[in-house]
Amino acid sequence: MRWYHLTGLIILLVAVIGYIVFQNRLSAPLISDEDILQMQADAASEDETRFPVPTSRSTAGDIAAINPLKNVYFGELHIHTDQSFDSYIFGNRLTPDQAYQFAKGEPVLSPVGQAVQLAVPLDFTAVTDHAEGFMLNKACEDPNAGADMRALCAEMQQPNFNLFMRMRTAGEQRPPASLAETSPEEAAQAIIYAQETWAEIVAAADNHNDPGRFTTFAGYEYSPPLPARGKIHRNIIFRNSSVPRTAVSAFDALTEIDLWAQLKDSCQAPCEFITIPHNPNKTWGLAFANHTIDGDEYTEADWRQRDQFEPLVEMYQIKGNSECAIGVGSTDEECGFEQFLPRCEDGQTIGCITPTSMARNGLKIGLELENEIGFNPLDFGMIGATDSHNSTPGDTEEWDYRGSSGYLTATALRRLSAGPGGNYLNLINNPGGLAAIWAPENTRDALFDAMQRKEVYATSGTRIRLRMFGSFDFNAGLPEQADLLEIAYRDGVPMGGRLAPRSDRSPDFLVWALQDPINAPLDRIQIIKGWTENGETFETVYDIVCSNGRSVDPDTKRCPEIQASVDISNCTIDPDAGEPELKTLWSDPDYGPGQNAFYYARTIQTPTCRWSTYDSLRLGQTPSERVPATISEMAWSSPIWIN
Repeated sequence: MRWYHLTGLIILLVAVIGYIVFQNRLSAPLISDEDILQMQADAASEDETRFPVPTSRSTAGDIAAINPLKNVYFGELHIHTDQSFDSYIFGNRLTPDQAYQFAKGEPVLSPVGQAVQLAVPLDFTAVTDHAEGFMLNKACEDPNAGADMRALCAEMQQPNFNLFMRMRTAGEQRPPASLAETSPEEAAQAIIYAQETWAEIVAAADNHNDPGRFTTFAGYEYSPPLPARGKIHRNIIFRNSSVPRTAVSAFDALTEIDLWAQLKDSCQAPCEFITIPHNPNKTWGLAFANHTIDGDEYTEADWRQRDQFEPLVEMYQIKGNSECAIGVGSTDEECGFEQFLPRCEDGQTIGCITPTSMARNGLKIGLELENEIGFNPLDFGMIGATDSHNSTPGDTEEWDYRGSSGYLTATALRRLSAGPGGNYLNLINNPGGLAAIWAPENTRDALFDAMQRKEVYATSGTRIRLRMFGSFDFNAGLPEQADLLEIAYRDGVPMGGRLAPRSDRSPDFLVWALQDPINAPLDRIQIIKGWTENGETFETVYDIVCSNGRSVDPDTKRCPEIQASVDISNCTIDPDAGEPELKTLWSDPDYGPGQNAFYYARTIQTPTCRWSTYDSLRLGQTPSERVPATISEMAWSSPIWIN
C-alpha cells in the first residue's frame, strides 16, 4: 500500500521549501548570539577538577597480529555530522572527515568551544548521515539557488524552534500532491546534489580507512517518519567502496521491503550491504511486527529478505535500552536499565513500548516464526551505538559526556535542566553504547564477515570484553585449560552461532568476561534464555557467576546483592568490589530436547557515577533525584540458538 507518489529525492527539497513558504512566520532564533555567549561562559565555568578521569591516548590503535582465534574491536556504526539536517541546524559544523579524526583519537571542539576527546580511540567507524537531506547543504552552496531556497538556507544558519517543528510535522504527514509537481530541471539538480554528497561521504570513508589499524565503512541512515518522534530507521553499511550511485532514502523506498529490493537491484557485486535497525524501543511496535509501516503484512519472501540483509539490531543507544522492558513479557529488574518509555496501556499505540518493540521480544517472535514457516528471520545479533549528532563517534564515556545535539545539550547546565524551561529528555538520555566485533583482523572484509555471522556484541559504552560459546561436547574443566579458545571454536559455536539439538544431554555455555581496563570491575554474568515448548513461548534469567566469592542462590537463581559503594562527592569507587575477570562453564538445568531456544549473556559491572552526576559535580550541585546517581554498565552478547 503506497501513501504518496515518489519522485525521488526532490520531494524532500520541495517539501521543505513548501512548508517554509506556507508558514514563513519567523520567530526569535532558537539559539541567539546572546545564548551562545552565555553557553560559552557556562562551559568555561564548569569545574573539571572535582573528579579523576583517565588519561587520553591520542593516537589510533596499534596493528594487532592476525589471530584465527579472533581479536575484539570496538567501534561505532551510527553517527551524524554536519551532513544531517537535524545535526546542522543545532550548531554542529563538524564534517565526516573530522568525525573520523575524532574516532582515531584526535580532539575536536564542541559548539561552545570545549575540547572533546576519546580516552581510547575506536577501531572502526561508519558515518551514517540521513540520506533524506543529502541535497540540502549542496543546494545552500549554489549561488543560483532561488529565493525560497535562500530563505530556507538562511533559516538553517540561525534556526528557530518553528523550523524544527515544521520539519518534524512535514516528516510525519503525507506531502500534498502538489509538492510532487516540480520541473525536470529542479528534480535533476536535486538528485545531482544528493549523489555528490553521497560520493563525498564514501570518499571520506575511503580516505580514513587504514587496514589493520582503523577501519571505516561507507554508510548512511534510511529515515522514514513516524508520529511523535518515533523511529523506524535503519543504518545501511557497505562492505567496501563499491556502492550504488544513489543512497536509497525514504523518499525512494517507503518501507524496509522496498529498501531491501532497491538496494539489492542497485548494489551489484562486489557491492554488498547489511541494514541495521536502531532503537526498537521507539518504533511504536513496528520493530518486530509482522507488517510494514504501511500495514502490509510480511510474506515468506519478505521474511527471507530480512533474514538475508538484516543480521544485526542496534539495541542500545542514546535514546535508551531496547533489550527488554518490565511488564512487556519480562520481569527481571535489569530491564529497567536506562529505559524511560512506559509500556503501552489499552488503546495506546505511540509513545510507549509494545510486545513487538524490544529486542528480547523480537528474538522470541523469531522462534515462533521458525515453528511456523520453517526458518528464523529474527535470529539477529546485537550491537550498541550512540546516534550522536555531534560528529563524535564512540563518545560514550560517562565522565566526558558533552551531549548529543549541538547547542541544545552543549553545557552541563542545559543537559541537567529538567524543570520549567528545561528538557527532561536531555536528563534521561544517556551517552550511548558501542559495537564490539570479534574478528581475526581489523579490516573491512574481516569485520563485515563477523557482522554477517553475528559474532558481535553490544555494550552500554564501556569496553567490557565478552566471549560466549555453546556446545553439547564441552568438558567440565574447559575454563581452566590453556587452550580453551581452540577447544571452544573446535567443539562449539561462538555467539551468533547455532547448535543442533541433542536428546542425551543439556547444552553447555562457556562465558568469559574481562573488565574495561579504565573502568570498573565486574559484578556478575547472567544468561538470558528464551524458548518455545508445546506451542508456548517463555523466557528466564539465570545468574551464572558472581564476583567476590558470592555463590548463586539455587532458589532465586541470583547472586546476592554486591556491596559496592560509590562516593558521589568525587565519583571514586570501592576498589575491592567486583573482579577484573569472570569466567565459567554453565549447563542449562532446565533444557528439554523439544525446546526451540536462544541463549545470550549479559555482563554487569559494579556501579560508577552516571553522566548526570559528573555534570552535577562540574556545577557544584547535588545530583538530580529524577535519575539514578550511579549506573551499572552492561554488555550483551549476541545469542546462540538451538533449533
